[in-house]
Amino acid sequence: MDTPDEKNSIPACFGQLDIVFPMQADGLRQTPEACLACAHKTICLRTAVAGRDGHRIADEKVDRAYTSGTMGFFERWLRKKTIARQKEKNK
Repeated sequence: MDTPDEKNSIPACFGQLDIVFPMQADGLRQTPEACLACAHKTICLRTAVAGRDGHRIADEKVDRAYTSGTMGFFERWLRKKTIARQKEKNK
C-alpha cells in the first residue's frame, strides 16, 4: 500500500512528452498502461502537452488534418506559421 509520501511525490517521468504520451507505430500518440495507474496522470499529461515540446502535438494534428483532406494548403500554412511563432516565443 502506498504511503502518503509515495502518493504525493512526483515521478521522474512527470511531464516528459515522449514517455507519458509516446508516438505509436500507427503514427498516433497513446498513454502507456503504466501511466494510467498513476495518481498524477491528468496533470502530468497536461504538463507534457503544454510544455516545451507541446508544439509537436499541435504540429502533428495539423499534418493529420491536411493529409486527411479536412484542411487546405493555406490553412495548413497559417497554422504551421502560428505554431512556429509560438515555438520561438517559448524558447
